[in-house]
Formats: sequence, structure tokens, C-alpha cells
Amino acid sequence: MNFYYREEISPIRSVMSWVVDIVVVLAFAWFCLHAFGGQIVIAGQSMMPLLNPDDVVLVNRLSYDFGKPKRLDVVVFERGDNKTNVKRVIGLPGEEILIQGGYVYIDGERLEAGDNLDQVSLAGLAESPVRLGEDEYFLLGDNRDSSEDSRFANVGNVKEEQILGKVWLRIYPLMHIRLIPSH
Repeated sequence: MNFYYREEISPIRSVMSWVVDIVVVLAFAWFCLHAFGGQIVIAGQSMMPLLNPDDVVLVNRLSYDFGKPKRLDVVVFERGDNKTNVKRVIGLPGEEILIQGGYVYIDGERLEAGDNLDQVSLAGLAESPVRLGEDEYFLLGDNRDSSEDSRFANVGNVKEEQILGKVWLRIYPLMHIRLIPSH
């Protein structure tokens, strides 16, 4: 005799199973976020229009453990005064940066970048050629007229060890969630 026994699952048990699954997934996501990344609240207007004051972004801290920052990446770095900032990578190690006539030049070639990322009204330190060391980057804010960045002595060239990670996703405000492009 062959008997088939089928246990009927109650609706409460089914709902509890879903709740447990959701909690496990959220806990795993939280762990991954804090183990391999972080979140930063944008302060100031230096990255507008890409990022606005009080936007919350996620930072991938692993991205530069396995690679190097690339031109036009949006990165989080720690300044000499222990403040964290978000800026865009313009100059790479070993390059010479010059800002002349309102444009950025890298090793004598004009930077070609969309969204006016190649234009700068104030040259600052880059009015004369700035040679980057083998572990240094030149960073600029997207809102060049309202940005403390590598053009100024209080920031200057940023060493690789100061770069904490790559900004990859805006999560707040919720209506503006989006991936952050490198261009």
C-alpha cells in the first residue's frame, strides 16, 4: 500500500517563512554594505548637478583594492584635516596637469569630457603645470566654481592611500536613486 502524506502549510506559516527570508536577505545586504562599502552624506555643492547637498551615496571600498582609480571616477577621499570629500578624478599618477584658458590639459592634451567637465574658470595651483607623483591623483569637483579640490593648497594632490572608495549609487532621496556614472 502506498500512502502519500502531504502536510498542509497554514497561511501563517507561509507568511512567517517569507518574513524570515526577507529578514535574512536584508541582514546579508546590510552586512555586505558595511563590510565592503559604506555610505556618505554629501555636504556642500561641489558635485552639483550630479550630487546635491544631503544626497546619500553608497561607496564601494573594494573597487580600488583590486584596481586603480580611473579618470572621471567619482571618489571619496580623506583630506589631510581628516574630513572626507567627494570629487572626480581628473589627473592620474605621473601626469602633468595644467589649467589654461578655462580648460584642463593633461600632458599637453586638452581633456575631452562631456557635461563641461573639461572646463574650469579658476586655475588655482594648476595655473602652472602640476606634476603628479607615482601615487598621486588630481581631483576636481563637478561644480568648479564652488569646490575645494586639488587646485587649492589645503587639498592639493591626493595620494592613493587617501582614496577610500568609488561612489557608485545614490540611494537618497528615494525619487532620485541612480547609479553614478564615470562618464
